[in-house]
Amino acid sequence: MTLRWYFDFVSPFAYLHWQRLKTLPQFERITPVPIAFGAVLHHMGNLGPAEIPAKRRFTYRQVLWQAQQQGTPLRFPPGHPFNPLAALRLCLAAGATPASVDILFNWIWRDGRAADTPQALALPGAMLDVADVAAAVAAPSVKEQLRQNTEAAIAAGVFGVPTLAIDGELFWGNESHPLMVAVLADPGLLQQPEWQRVVELPVAVERSRPAG
Repeated sequence: MTLRWYFDFVSPFAYLHWQRLKTLPQFERITPVPIAFGAVLHHMGNLGPAEIPAKRRFTYRQVLWQAQQQGTPLRFPPGHPFNPLAALRLCLAAGATPASVDILFNWIWRDGRAADTPQALALPGAMLDVADVAAAVAAPSVKEQLRQNTEAAIAAGVFGVPTLAIDGELFWGNESHPLMVAVLADPGLLQQPEWQRVVELPVAVERSRPAG
């Protein structure tokens, strides 16, 4: 079973889901894949949830509710959404290991710290043994790795973060964790006749177009 977890540090839901992934018996087999969520949204022609005022209010409250339900400490950083490229690249420069993912998520979402510049990431960079964060996040090889990760995610059909790919099947969102656990325990769930039928249903109505 191939397990890839696509995420972006800009997503508080990814932070919450990471805490749940760490409790899974399959955790050591999961490959964390940092991607640029903004590029995924641009590819799909979508806005981020924080770019729609009513959805932003609902989303932030839902995040705080989920954190309370999980018993996970969560504090929003000074501004959101923020530019996550520095954090994503620092994670890759540190090997995108579970430890690097942990340190950066905790810095941003547990402690509520800024992460949008190399200067803001100096302390977590030191914790990751990256002495020159500015140089690390500017390295062409690191930038290229993030681009490749993001393009591979788009090619795999990823449309949001966090997403766990289980042998190529995509499971999106922190709230979908129970379904992920069920499929990890029994991949045959996906072969149930009705589950197979619904994914093959034709689109019956075209997307409506504005009049005029």
